[in-house]
Amino acid sequence: MITRVDRAVGAVLGSAAGDALGAPYEFGAAGELSARGAEMAGGGGWDPGEATDDTQMAVLVAESLLECGGLELPDVFRRFQRWAAGQPKDIGLQTEDVLTNGASWELAAALHFQINARAAGNGSLMRAATSAVYFAPAGQEGTMDAARRIAALTHGDRAAWEGTAILHELVRVALEGSDPLAALPVTLAAVHPDHRERYGRVLAADWHPGLATEFNGAVWPCLGSAVWALRTTTTFAGAVRAAVDLGGDTDTVAAVTGILAGARYGRAAIPEHWTAPLHVPLPGFGGRVLDADDLRTLAQRLAAAGSP
Repeated sequence: MITRVDRAVGAVLGSAAGDALGAPYEFGAAGELSARGAEMAGGGGWDPGEATDDTQMAVLVAESLLECGGLELPDVFRRFQRWAAGQPKDIGLQTEDVLTNGASWELAAALHFQINARAAGNGSLMRAATSAVYFAPAGQEGTMDAARRIAALTHGDRAAWEGTAILHELVRVALEGSDPLAALPVTLAAVHPDHRERYGRVLAADWHPGLATEFNGAVWPCLGSAVWALRTTTTFAGAVRAAVDLGGDTDTVAAVTGILAGARYGRAAIPEHWTAPLHVPLPGFGGRVLDADDLRTLAQRLAAAGSP
């Protein structure tokens, strides 16, 4: 039997493993992972097993939740700013602008959206593993609301908020041992009406990544691709490999897939040769580097301290 804590560790560790597996293939063509057969071998500026900004930001969210005893949005934003000032290897253009434009935490993302009119990237999805575990005990409404609030720190477009809220809720269902795919209709009913139809299309059983109308760096096809990978495979590794083989924004699509697949299949389903070299540098935080054991402990703490 897979316990709730095993699933929580699976979500956090699985997201990091997917991130590191996909990083060397980012912006490459479809099928490169299968063609090369190189897993956790590094490349593209990444060391073997090195996690990217996806996991780095997820860790910052987790540590804020634990140290503050709940969601303190100004604290999360300050940690993000400190990290951005530490010159991470990779940071999304939108996220970087929001964290460095000099505006306050309440206004920075909205200001970016007002000027650019585009802010529906997948950057709030990629970091959601830790907050999804922490807020799962709060129920559907509580976890979806928290997801929206955290997403809004860096993404002014409500589409990003709603996608992150959906992911939070699917993880909540999976942590209970239920089928997140079966929960999609009820979850979609809780999505803001202006965004429900579009998410309904990319999360439908007959949707596949070939039908995407945007690059998978956008929130809709990123989430849709992760759900597709979960739906069309039967193992953790199979789902994450399928996500990387889509090409494009491979680290983030695989990280989001890893959240869902890890919550469904649990910690033991993650290949050991993926977790052994896994490490998460934290730029701006004194040279700290977390390994798989650190992530496991972090996930356990999040599961134990989760918000009711």
